[in-house]
Amino acid sequence: MKRKLVAAIGIAGMMVSIAACGGSDDKGSDKGADAKELTVWLTVDAQNNWPALVKAADDAVTKKHPGVKIKHEYYGWPDKNTKLDAVLATDKAPDVVEMGNTEMLGYMVKGAFAPVDPAEFDNSAQWLDGLKASVSYEGKAYGVPYYAGGRVANWRKDVAGSAGIKTTPKTYKELTADLDKIQKKEGAKFNAWYQPTRDWYAAMSFVYDAGGSIAKEEGGQWKANLSSPESLKGLTEFKNIVDSYMHGDKTKDESDRYIVYGQGKSGMIFGAAWEGATAADPKSDKTGKLKDNLENFVMPGPSGKNIPVFLGGSDLAIPVKSKAQVLAAEWINAFTGPEGQKGLMAKGNLPNNKTDLATLKKDPATEVPATAAESNWFVPMAPGWGQVEKAQILQTMLQEIGTGKKSVEAAAKDADTAIDKVINTK
Repeated sequence: MKRKLVAAIGIAGMMVSIAACGGSDDKGSDKGADAKELTVWLTVDAQNNWPALVKAADDAVTKKHPGVKIKHEYYGWPDKNTKLDAVLATDKAPDVVEMGNTEMLGYMVKGAFAPVDPAEFDNSAQWLDGLKASVSYEGKAYGVPYYAGGRVANWRKDVAGSAGIKTTPKTYKELTADLDKIQKKEGAKFNAWYQPTRDWYAAMSFVYDAGGSIAKEEGGQWKANLSSPESLKGLTEFKNIVDSYMHGDKTKDESDRYIVYGQGKSGMIFGAAWEGATAADPKSDKTGKLKDNLENFVMPGPSGKNIPVFLGGSDLAIPVKSKAQVLAAEWINAFTGPEGQKGLMAKGNLPNNKTDLATLKKDPATEVPATAAESNWFVPMAPGWGQVEKAQILQTMLQEIGTGKKSVEAAAKDADTAIDKVINTK
């Protein structure tokens, strides 16, 4: 699932109130140990798909703290943060709140969440790198990874088969050779690989695979890095893919990729693991051929290794205004601990840690997404990253590259200039 980073605008006013109350200087180590109430905000995903795991966490806390009342509120992703911003400006903040992992940074920068000690949470030493990055800011942790969702390649077995291809590719050379065969067989108007140009999650996977990055931290300051030789190598390869196999509208993003895939206009996509299954749903499948005909595989990278993928997912945080921070931490640990992770994996999610991820690799049904998630990247945890996303700097750069409006070098240079103007701004 895709979640956009919340810009600082929505939380700026709320932070005035937090600062007046002492802000993140409050120490949560002994705050709320004797609290009698706990308010937990989760999204409807938990309410609809794993309510038993929520109850198990409740039971663990109430067993240790008899008489504690636990209240749950559930929100949809579109309206959650608007309501959170409003309540954080009052003295009625929730004690636990679920955040999309790309939403965390704006709140951490503004001091909305209390720091936590990772050592108090099970398997924290094994948190997936991308998820660990999402809860970390300036050397401290301000949340706990909940679960993850990765990205995989997915193609149509019938289209590949008609081009004489019988197995999924294991190397990038094999992949491009197979796509060349598919493109030749299906014709110039077909998208052997439907890769939306503005899909910066995919493009940056090529950048990181080549050893580049969006930005680097040097001496406490962040500096854009898209013009580095390594990053340019990754961007150039991404352009090669778009030029060779993407024959649709090169100004589009990835938001309706599964719909296009379901229309039968492409042979392969590289996206969130749920996209293939959603395209094959009868509501999306306009070909009538996709059910049992789609196959996931780990995306190989030009480097010779599996391409690093962006890890989406959720984190759990404790608002700095919570009056029950100790109980909140205990509830989070009960919910995200070993039993909770087993329950989440049973529901098709990736776990928050490498130990459990290794078990999924042993199951043929989950081997591909688990293997793909082992190599991952996350956005720069810079104070102004929200402004980079809000301005759609990466999307603009990629569209300029994909449409040929600018060379790779010129577009990357302009993007670096734009990023450097805002990335260190709180």
